[in-house]
Amino acid sequence: MYMPRKIFNEDHEQFRTAFRSFVEKEIVPNQEQWEKDGIVDRNLWLKAGENGFLVPMAEEKYGGLGIGDHRFDVVMCEELARVNERGFMLGLHNMVVAPYLISYANDEQKQRLLSRCINGEAILAVGMTEPGAGSDLAGMRTTAVEKDDHWLLNGSKIFISNGILSDIIVVAAKTNPDNPHEMGLFLVERGMEGFSRGEPLKKMGMKSQDTAELFFDNVKIPKANVLGDPGKGFVYMMEKLPVERLNLCIDAVASARTALDLTKEYIKERKAFGQAVSKFQNTRFKMAEMKTEIDLGFAYVDRMIEQVNEGTLSAADACGGKYWTSEMLCRVVDECLQLHGGYGFMDEYRNCSKSVGKTFVHVPIDSLFNELA
Repeated sequence: MYMPRKIFNEDHEQFRTAFRSFVEKEIVPNQEQWEKDGIVDRNLWLKAGENGFLVPMAEEKYGGLGIGDHRFDVVMCEELARVNERGFMLGLHNMVVAPYLISYANDEQKQRLLSRCINGEAILAVGMTEPGAGSDLAGMRTTAVEKDDHWLLNGSKIFISNGILSDIIVVAAKTNPDNPHEMGLFLVERGMEGFSRGEPLKKMGMKSQDTAELFFDNVKIPKANVLGDPGKGFVYMMEKLPVERLNLCIDAVASARTALDLTKEYIKERKAFGQAVSKFQNTRFKMAEMKTEIDLGFAYVDRMIEQVNEGTLSAADACGGKYWTSEMLCRVVDECLQLHGGYGFMDEYRNCSKSVGKTFVHVPIDSLFNELA
């Protein structure tokens, strides 16, 4: 159905098979309960660690696999999108937060903290967004003041994914009140005095993702928990944002594909005016349009993946990808909902795992029109 992709080799496909098996065994049967609970089971992270799915890019001496190929993380993100899993933020852990530790932590910090992130004992989060500043990093109000043997952290963060489950949070804070771009990154650990969390935020979607507000009231951050240079946090974040945006692009295109796959199955079964909805010309036009947009999205994303592995992905290209793929996802999901009719608004059709778990992309089809005929 979709245009063939060229970025994966046999190793990636074998890894996909292994991770898909993990998803079907450990995630799919529990998704409905996690949606009700508003959080995933912490044991899932330990199981992922046992299977080598956490921070595979970390060096072997810290417990990682030493894999410098981002495509393995891409495979896992795509497989989670395939079953519409939103609570298990593996991409955040592996592709967004862990790279800060890999790039800027010293050997002592890696020995002490990174190994726990690899085996699943410590779940990662990042604290940038604030209630009054949103994503405007220069406008943040959280501060860190240097003392003799520690830093004193004060402020709050909001919309933090893994906000409840997280054990190590990379928190951005201003370290010079006279320079809005001079800030540091501080490793806040579960149990630190003065660190607290709000109740899980209630959201329109992503029900099983434990999103929360974080509060810092004179939290003493040991100098051993400062990540890199305490004046270069802004630079560090700008360096890592392209990969963070790529992570969002991967999820957007893979989620659009999942929505279309679900809709494809539905319209072949649903009848109106005496025939399957898939037989109507307008339906076939819409499906073809969405399929084309998804192919275009993967072409852009796959090139960005190659650039990340090459070390050449620019902030501008990553921003462009985030803009287009997220807008495309909204268009596709809206069209798919329309093709479902009233059932598209029902909870029973929201859980992708119920019907997409057994089928995915590799279908020998000459054309979309022939498939829907």
